[in-house]
Amino acid sequence: MSDMITADLVDLDLSADTKEAAARSLAERMVAQGRVTDLDGFLADVAAREAQMPTGLDGGIGIPHCRSVHVTEPTLAFGRAADGIDFGAPDGPADLIFLIAAPAGADDAHLTILSSLARQLMNADFTSALRSVRDAGAAAALIRGEEPAAGTDTAAAPDTAADATGNAGEHTQDAAVASAAASADATAGSTTTGNTTPTPATGGTPDETPAERPFRVVAVTSCPTGIAHTYMAAESLENAGREAGVELVVETQGSAGFTRLDPAVIAAADGVIFAHDVPVREKDRFAGKPTVDVGVKAGINRPAELISEVRGKAERGEVSASAGGGTPVERAGEAGDGYGTKLRKWLMTGVSYMVPFVAAGGLLIALGFAIGGWEISKAPAVTEHFSWTQVDSWAALMFQIGGVAFNFLIPVLAGYIAYGMADRPGLVPGFVGGMISSTIAAGFLGGLVAGLLAGGVVLGIQRIKIPPVLRGIMPVVVIPLISSMIVGFLMFVVVGKPIAEAQKAMTDWLAGLSGSNAILLGILLGLMMCFDLGGPVNKVAYAFATAGIAVQNPSDSAMKIMAAVMAAGMVPPLAMALATTVRGKLFTPTERENGKAAWVLGASFISEGAIPFAAADPLRVIPASMAGGAVTGALSMAFGATLRAPHGGIFVVPLIGNAVLYLVAIAAGVCVTTALVVVLKGLRKTAPDASAAGQGAGAATSATQQKQPVAA
Repeated sequence: MSDMITADLVDLDLSADTKEAAARSLAERMVAQGRVTDLDGFLADVAAREAQMPTGLDGGIGIPHCRSVHVTEPTLAFGRAADGIDFGAPDGPADLIFLIAAPAGADDAHLTILSSLARQLMNADFTSALRSVRDAGAAAALIRGEEPAAGTDTAAAPDTAADATGNAGEHTQDAAVASAAASADATAGSTTTGNTTPTPATGGTPDETPAERPFRVVAVTSCPTGIAHTYMAAESLENAGREAGVELVVETQGSAGFTRLDPAVIAAADGVIFAHDVPVREKDRFAGKPTVDVGVKAGINRPAELISEVRGKAERGEVSASAGGGTPVERAGEAGDGYGTKLRKWLMTGVSYMVPFVAAGGLLIALGFAIGGWEISKAPAVTEHFSWTQVDSWAALMFQIGGVAFNFLIPVLAGYIAYGMADRPGLVPGFVGGMISSTIAAGFLGGLVAGLLAGGVVLGIQRIKIPPVLRGIMPVVVIPLISSMIVGFLMFVVVGKPIAEAQKAMTDWLAGLSGSNAILLGILLGLMMCFDLGGPVNKVAYAFATAGIAVQNPSDSAMKIMAAVMAAGMVPPLAMALATTVRGKLFTPTERENGKAAWVLGASFISEGAIPFAAADPLRVIPASMAGGAVTGALSMAFGATLRAPHGGIFVVPLIGNAVLYLVAIAAGVCVTTALVVVLKGLRKTAPDASAAGQGAGAATSATQQKQPVAA
């Protein structure tokens, strides 16, 4: 690692007070050494990685890192902050900061060396020596795994007790640094990496009985960048396995590639641990075994608990119902998520799968009305009458295809809520329960309940200890059969009718909204659409609106709600685009560039177009956006604008009732948000920190590019 870090890339008195400032200070050293070509561009990539998941680790360590086109060669910079800097670690601020920069096309050898540093960070002697070393050159040597050069000042403070006997303090410190370096090297060399063939820690053959050999675990670790967390989790799990007397082998799926575990090792394993934040590659190899599936940081912070958990599952005979184990929500979330957080994710899983059906079906129905008029709903089935030369026949075709798509909404919602809870075994009872909800007119609320019931029933069945001979047919026959019977009974006999009555009451209330009540609802929906710009609150408002029009003949009130929701969702990106046009000096160059794209995103009803601005300056952008959204929602409801299509922005204006006033409502909200943003930014006492804003903008832009342009 001799060419990755030098004394010039070490700051033992890092004075930054935020993680952004710390990254900038260390990155400036990289720029000075010619390792980074574009400071702001590189920092934007660092911020984008940080936005995916905090890089703080227990033990006072922060490891901001990224792969970037602005990095010329793999580089490390190290800073030591006496007061600590918050990198999002559970146990508090970090005093040891490593900024890891890898080129976008870094070769495997360099990335493997970088992974060895990640493993060294799990060594207490190594981190202790870094906290006490006094010379930048010695710190760089320690990180490289070398002994400090003779005469290098690595002593602790002069007033230590050891100094009472002359130079003992310096000698002791030299020994500590050398010992840590040797220990780190030994650890890095003895553990499994992405480019070595993993072998079990102890002997034994698959034919041995459990009583004759230790408990065996195979694990896979991975993180978005594949540089640091991947290898730290591997090291942590291996150390915990040795302490617990468990035979544990890790496959690190990092940026340096990965070497597949020997199939024989997997076959002989008693359990599987996945510690990952990106999908595990070739997961089917691990199907049918007791599995613990968590985020990569759980592998770093609580490896002993994970080993104990997988051991308990093996003793109870619990196996993964599908390859990889763990539900989609568990795989996507942080370890330790509460039930409230999981419930929200379960519901959003169902909504996210439902939205494409809403968009496709709604737009087809709206186009059918636009071409054939409102009477098209009474047209005969196209299977009985269709003329290639008649416009009305094509309009009827679109309308009827859209109607079929709408018939899937409630089953898909329920099925994928259950999928989010229990993975693939939840799909069958979820879809069955959702279809029953549609049959008994329990609607959107019934779909929510059916999905939760289906997921809960499947999870309950999976906890039952099953004889090994039956495990193969459980996910294919037993679970679908029993869970569908239970969910069907509950929906038909127990909860379906009360839910249907509640659904009818809510529909009747919406249909009766008028005057000030409708305006207040428009304000509320506008605030929700602009609060988190495509997040859960935004999705709740959108799902509420689409549920109302998800029928072939929606009420006038339901179409007014849909219009208000779409209008409010268009305001934030359009307002940011306008603000960057009229007062460009208040924004960074990156934000002004994002403003150009925001015109198109806003016009297309993609609220995420405002995320780069909100990420860079949330205290000004989000309140201003909410104010404009509330104005637009209220005006849309007051003007009586209606919308049958669930998406489309300005491209479905011909399908909007009172279209001119609808556009006036959007323009008013855009002007309000633009004015507030300009005023609030202009009131700042100091000029905007272009670099910080650029980081936030870059992070949010990266996140935005990964989103699906639906549900605004």
